[in-house]
Amino acid sequence: MNLTKPLQIADLVRDLRGQLNLSQEKFAERLGVSFKTVNRWENGHTMPSPMALKLIQDQLQKMGEPGKVLLSQYFSKSK
Repeated sequence: MNLTKPLQIADLVRDLRGQLNLSQEKFAERLGVSFKTVNRWENGHTMPSPMALKLIQDQLQKMGEPGKVLLSQYFSKSK
């Protein structure tokens, strides 16, 4: 899947973390990255790597319907 709105990845990460009701620290722990990394994503300073995007996508899929809504907003169906 490809990002449809690459400049809004910060919003996706923030929205996902908010729906999971996790702090940046806990979300980072869940993804296996540092707090600083999540903070940089959310502030638009860096983009997640392809591997991190896959982990984010996996978290969205695990959420069921709310995750599907976010997934459709930020990812296209084509590869």
